[in-house]
Amino acid sequence: MSNRKVVAFVPIKLNSQRLPHKNILPIAGLPLCWHIVDTLNNVESIDEIYVFCSDEEVKNYIPSEAKFLKRDPKLDGDMVKGFEIYEAFINQVDADIYVLAHTTSPFIKTESISNSLNYILNEGHDSAFSAQKIQTFAWYKGEPVNYDLNDVPRTQDMEPIYVETSAFFMFEKEIFTKFHRRIGFNPYIQEVDSVEAVDIDTREDYDFALRIIKDK
Repeated sequence: MSNRKVVAFVPIKLNSQRLPHKNILPIAGLPLCWHIVDTLNNVESIDEIYVFCSDEEVKNYIPSEAKFLKRDPKLDGDMVKGFEIYEAFINQVDADIYVLAHTTSPFIKTESISNSLNYILNEGHDSAFSAQKIQTFAWYKGEPVNYDLNDVPRTQDMEPIYVETSAFFMFEKEIFTKFHRRIGFNPYIQEVDSVEAVDIDTREDYDFALRIIKDK
C-alpha cells in the first residue's frame, strides 16, 4: 500500500452569481456544500479535507471533520480561473496527491472517489477524474466527431465519448506544480452514471436535483 499523503480540498465561495447562495441551498435538508465534504470524509485513503473559502461563515455549513482554510477574497472574482484557486491552495498545503472536489456534485458516490484514488495510489496512474460515458452521435464545429456520415453505425457499436463532470479531479503534486495541469499523462477515467454526473450551477439544475431527491 502507498504511504503518500492525500489531501482533498473543496473551493467554495458564498457569493455565486448564476444561482445566488448556491453552495448553502438545501439538498435533502442539508446545505449543498455539506454533501461533498461528507462524501470525502468517508474515503479512507484521504488524510485531510480542507474547505478553501474567503468567508469563515462557511464553517456553519460543513461537517466538522473538514478543516477551514481562508483564501484571499480576490479569488472570489467572477473572472478568476480555477487554476488560480488551485495554485493558491497547493502553495499553502503540501501533499503528494490532491483531490479537488466541487460542491456542485452532491450525488457523487464515495465508491467512485475511492476507486479512482486507488488507481493513483496502487495502479500507476498519475491522475483521475469523473466522467460520463456518452455513446451517441456527436458533432463539433459542424462536423461529426465519432462516426462517418457515409457509414452510420449502430449506437452500441460507436466509439464512446467521455465528458468530464465537475465532481472531482485528483492528481499527483508534480502534475500541477511542474506541468500546470489537473489531468496528467496517464489518467484513470472514473465513469459515473447520470445521477452522479448532476452538476448544480443554475436554478434549473437545482430544481432537477430536488426532483431526484423527491423520487428517491
